[in-house]
Amino acid sequence: MDNELKKTISIKIKRLDMFPNHFFGIAEIDKEEYKINIQGQSIFREKLIKLPIKFRDEKALLHLTGVNNAFFEDIVNYKGGSEWIEIDSDGILYYLADHQDQINTIDILSRF
Repeated sequence: MDNELKKTISIKIKRLDMFPNHFFGIAEIDKEEYKINIQGQSIFREKLIKLPIKFRDEKALLHLTGVNNAFFEDIVNYKGGSEWIEIDSDGILYYLADHQDQINTIDILSRF
C-alpha cells in the first residue's frame, strides 16, 4: 500500500473577506467557482474539510501557499460533501488572520 501524499486538489483563492470569527469568499477548483468558508473548530467539532467535489481519503493535509513564500499546513478530517468549500481549523483561521492577503492557494494532499 502506498501511503505517500500526493496533491489531489488545488483550490485557488479568488476573494477572501475577514469577519469577526471566520473568513468567507470565492474560490476555484478546476475552473469552477465555489463559496468558501473558513472558521475555527468548536469544542464539539474537530478539524475538518467538506468539499463540493469527490474526495476519497478520510484525512487530508492542507497546504496554504502564497506570496513572499508564505505557507502554512494543517491536517484535517474529511467529513463529506457540501455545496461550499468548508474548512474548520483554529490553526488555519489564526494564520489567515495575520496573512490573509498573502495566501492565494490551498493544496489538498492525500493518499489517493
